[in-house]
Amino acid sequence: MWNKYYLCDVFKKQKMEAFYQTHAYLVEHTNAPVRRTLMDEIDWNDRLIGIKGTRGVGKTTFLLQYAKEYFGTDRSCLYVNMNNFYFQGHGLTEFAGEFRKNGGKVLLIDQVFKQPGWSRELRQCYDRFPDLKIIFTGSSVMPLTDKAESPEIADIVKPYNLRGFSFREYLNLLTGNTFCPYTLDEIIANHEQIAQEVLQRIRPLDYFRDYLHHGFYPFFLEKRNFSENLLKTMNMMVEVDILLIKQIELKYLSKIKKLLYLLAVDGPSVPNVSQLATDIQTSRATVMNYIKYLADARLINMVYPQGESFPKKPGKIMMHNTNLMYSIYPAKFEQQDVLETFFFNTMHKDHQLNKGEKNVSFQVDERMAFRICDRAYQNKSNPEMLYAVNCIESGHDNFIPLWLFGFVY
Repeated sequence: MWNKYYLCDVFKKQKMEAFYQTHAYLVEHTNAPVRRTLMDEIDWNDRLIGIKGTRGVGKTTFLLQYAKEYFGTDRSCLYVNMNNFYFQGHGLTEFAGEFRKNGGKVLLIDQVFKQPGWSRELRQCYDRFPDLKIIFTGSSVMPLTDKAESPEIADIVKPYNLRGFSFREYLNLLTGNTFCPYTLDEIIANHEQIAQEVLQRIRPLDYFRDYLHHGFYPFFLEKRNFSENLLKTMNMMVEVDILLIKQIELKYLSKIKKLLYLLAVDGPSVPNVSQLATDIQTSRATVMNYIKYLADARLINMVYPQGESFPKKPGKIMMHNTNLMYSIYPAKFEQQDVLETFFFNTMHKDHQLNKGEKNVSFQVDERMAFRICDRAYQNKSNPEMLYAVNCIESGHDNFIPLWLFGFVY
């Protein structure tokens, strides 16, 4: 009769081989439509790397592309997804130990938050296996560096954010070009020259409207209705990313969804928290918490006056990106709102944006005043103001084409 420990060892080897085969298949069939800038921004020497991002921006593809680019068929790297039912009966630490015994060096874990006690297990792996590198993906809602909510890994994890396509990445994908990103200071100082270099190869305005409608999320490449797909993704953001990770009871789901709808219908504006609390039948404090969760899930953006931040009421709430505006309530929004949403979303990656006063759309990094214009500004311009102007291919002086800010990443 076979020894039960022998049979257990055989099963583990068979299961590990199944993971290797799945990994090999996925890597072989991975075809990232465009190389993401984040690939070169990450310090891959760190032992515990967390890649956060909103649902649908391509985190799985990013992990597999990393494996393909850096390891090829080398079995020292392995991709696993926490959706696999194997992990319902086996801990992550146990699996990492088996992988290491088989010569594993780099473990790629997708959707790590699906594993109960994920932060504790990541810490155990970090402490027990100093020669093992772990790179994991998770929801933008996950508080990786918050010592109160993730005390086990807050001091050791190196977090990064994978965003949706920038306008530059979208252009590279559709036109086959390899336009490079520019810093904000480079754009301000050299926008005329940069615009001319781009215009020698393509007409960016021919693509800009489509990008605003469907270019932020990679799944516009799929042969499915984009808006329906995005609405499905938005529901998953609320039902999984917010309810599961924040451990909110299912009975409150309809309140959060209704709040998101009301915020979208109101357009970019100062939220009336008391009225919202009445509309969804909850307290003001709960409304503010829900608003924060929606912002963490990258469904909305909260814009504050300079010097203010959460838990204060934001000076303005906007949808996180323009694609969401077209999907959730396409008949309601104004063109100016779309343009300001584009500017905020693309600039928010590396810059602090605050609500401006009077004729200022946004104060950027506490030193630059921007006004977003739908067309060339007809009145006398303010030399202290920077104008981001829609519908122009190239600018002059402090008038900069709005599309060019889509090149900041």
